Amino acid sequence: MLAPFVNEPPRDFSAPDQRAAMERAVAMVAGRLGESRPLLINGQAMSGVGEIISTDPADNQTVVARVAKAGPAEVEQALLGAWDAFRAWQAWSATARAQVLLRAGAIMRRRRDELSAWEIFEAGKTWGEADGDVTEAIDFLEYYARQMIRLDQGVEVTQLPGEGDEAFYQALGVGVVIPPWNFPLAIPTGMVSAAVVAGNAVLFKPASTTPMLGALLVEILTAAGLPPGVVQFLPGAGGAIGDLMVSHPKVRFISFTGSKEVGLRIIELAAHHQVGQRWVKRVVAEMGGKDAIVVDETADWALAADGIVASAFGFQGQKCSACSRAIIVDSVYDQVVGAVVKRTKALVMGHPKEASVQVGPVIDARAKDKVASYLSLAPTEGTVVVGGKVADRPGNYIQPTVVVDVSPEARLAQEEIFGPVLTVIRAKDFDHALEIANGTEYGLTGSLYSQDRSRITRARTEFQVGNLYINRKCTGAMVGAHPFGGFNMSGTDSKTGSPDYLLLFLEMKSVAEKF
Repeated sequence: MLAPFVNEPPRDFSAPDQRAAMERAVAMVAGRLGESRPLLINGQAMSGVGEIISTDPADNQTVVARVAKAGPAEVEQALLGAWDAFRAWQAWSATARAQVLLRAGAIMRRRRDELSAWEIFEAGKTWGEADGDVTEAIDFLEYYARQMIRLDQGVEVTQLPGEGDEAFYQALGVGVVIPPWNFPLAIPTGMVSAAVVAGNAVLFKPASTTPMLGALLVEILTAAGLPPGVVQFLPGAGGAIGDLMVSHPKVRFISFTGSKEVGLRIIELAAHHQVGQRWVKRVVAEMGGKDAIVVDETADWALAADGIVASAFGFQGQKCSACSRAIIVDSVYDQVVGAVVKRTKALVMGHPKEASVQVGPVIDARAKDKVASYLSLAPTEGTVVVGGKVADRPGNYIQPTVVVDVSPEARLAQEEIFGPVLTVIRAKDFDHALEIANGTEYGLTGSLYSQDRSRITRARTEFQVGNLYINRKCTGAMVGAHPFGGFNMSGTDSKTGSPDYLLLFLEMKSVAEKF
């Protein structure tokens, strides 16, 4: 019998042994940069139609990995093989499928520092952010294994006289998994493992900026005993193969995490019936956010400032849950802003391979240019009190930036920037702050710092987000404790890391037998 689920504890890099182990892992991976990885179709390594060259965002010159690129022909081949693999895989018992995930979690645990080091070089994550991503990946494997065993017990239904009545869950078929680059191990692991432990097979298209982490995930699942063809590894450009995957009549479901624009396009393509398509495609879409932290006059404003800075600038603000807006009531506005400015100025920028670094690069030159365009806009929509410039150093670095006195309707306060830019908005009072917080098209995460119980109670129902945090930062959802997913244009509220998530990859069948 499995022990109850427990989250993987974080590394303590102040401990000499853990710090030394991470230093060794960074040095080891630095010596392996430039390795190549093939496609994996039906368990066979293939070269594809070219390669994706992944580079270190801290300098844009160092090649991290060369990963084969799939084209339309490879997608067609993978789909045929995935359906063949599905027919056998769905017949495995839930416990046997769960054991594959548990073995994969054990392998990740043994390779934890190595995987973190790959994240440092490929995604530009600091030590703590990289370790957090790996531990979340382990958590997903452990948690979903247990949830599948629970769901396999069936559904309690009413028994009619003279009948045997039952209901149970079964897999959907073959789907497509399209994860983002910002959590390049945790999110793909969660998306892929949930789909396959439910008995499905998937075409896995990792983000083109972090394909090596995707290849390592497939390597680990294979080593854990996942049968050939259950996960088809198909890196490639969205324009070349993404639309084909989503619209293909042989695809039963699509699991996507990324931008609002791409998510809406996937929903539109999936809704269009194709010749030979026998089902309504199921789409799970987690999209963007414009997340807010509200601070009222009763709050511990020093604690609030800590939470704002951690949420805004952790991983350079490249989280859908990042604090992009700090909404502060007028009576404590100056105190909180002063504390946020002081803390932001103290952040250490550099190459994240160094333990002391707190701010690394944004993911690539395209992201750098996008954030820079908002920096150009900032002086016209508020007052820049920290940062405001592209950093004068090689790589994709942006200064952590704080812009105060921004209008709630300004572009800086409405559009997802996905970079280290914090907008600060003054509210007249708590009612006004709550109105501002709800004044965007998104609804992913939010925080309230307050000691007023009546306001906390109101926020529980009136703060329109899928993940609300009280007196803590708005990032760092933990598997099992904080079911994650947003409202409105933040997506379909999938609630990853919850007892409900696997149901998105299953369908219920009811059987009644008359005696």
